Amino acid sequence: MTTRILITGATGFVGSRVVAAARATPGLGLRTMIHRTEPAESAQGTDGSGFEKVYGDLADPGTLRGSCEGVDAVIHCASHIGSGEQAARTVNDHGTRALVDEAVRSGVGRIVQLSTASVYGRGPFNALRPGTAEPAPASVTSLTRAAAEQHVLAAGGTVLRPHLVHGEGDRWAIPGLVSLLRYLSAGPAGCEARHSMIDVDTLGRALLGAALSPKRPTGVYHVNHPDPVSCSDLLSTVLSELSLPWAGTEIGMDEARARLASVPYAKHHFEMLTVDHWFADDRVWADFDCPPGPDFRTSFAEHAPWYRKFLSR
Repeated sequence: MTTRILITGATGFVGSRVVAAARATPGLGLRTMIHRTEPAESAQGTDGSGFEKVYGDLADPGTLRGSCEGVDAVIHCASHIGSGEQAARTVNDHGTRALVDEAVRSGVGRIVQLSTASVYGRGPFNALRPGTAEPAPASVTSLTRAAAEQHVLAAGGTVLRPHLVHGEGDRWAIPGLVSLLRYLSAGPAGCEARHSMIDVDTLGRALLGAALSPKRPTGVYHVNHPDPVSCSDLLSTVLSELSLPWAGTEIGMDEARARLASVPYAKHHFEMLTVDHWFADDRVWADFDCPPGPDFRTSFAEHAPWYRKFLSR
């Protein structure tokens, strides 16, 4: 019997990896939701390989009608990230509620949502486990994604909270670190704050695993590689693997703060790096039947060529 899955955000950074994992899994029927251009009626349906596209816009709940019919699981990766409070509320909060309502109406057995550990706020977090701290979002994006979680959890669904996600297609985490290093013109030394990381391909497999697992996981999971990465190791790996010009230069923490004093945005991100953001969860890999993959240094080396090309542009 074919298991049918609907994926939202299927062309995005993480959603595209869920699609790749699903297409490599025998016995799955795959439906993806697109929203940027409403396809002609003839475009609705399969491409002959069990791969189906449907139009649906989280900002327009009426377009979601019927999107979940005949589906066994929904993997919700779509979200609004960036400026615009109204857009964030419309898509992340109200749009997720409408999608969950449609899934429940259609009798979908499992709902999995990609969220973020940023719903906890600024930290520090030292081996934080699910259920041991309440969300305290510090931005509109995080606030509305936390609201989206509540709709999924109320329906008995599963929420995955990664911290820093890296890999091909990343335009936020590692590029942001490189921008910070440009301001510093050096690598800060002596910072042992720990950060949870996950490779985007592993995250894609974990989301699919949550939808297919015979254990039927529910509730909140922290989905990161089990070994956190120190700030110093994180920055030194980025410097060396990307052959950045400041790889051989180190400065102390006080000097780094002094260099960033006139750049509030960069200083804020540097201060975030200097405190623990380590989110632990020893259930996740067994419950999702998905290995955590290689450590950060190894997996980042595999993605380094893409980052070098992207940053050169």
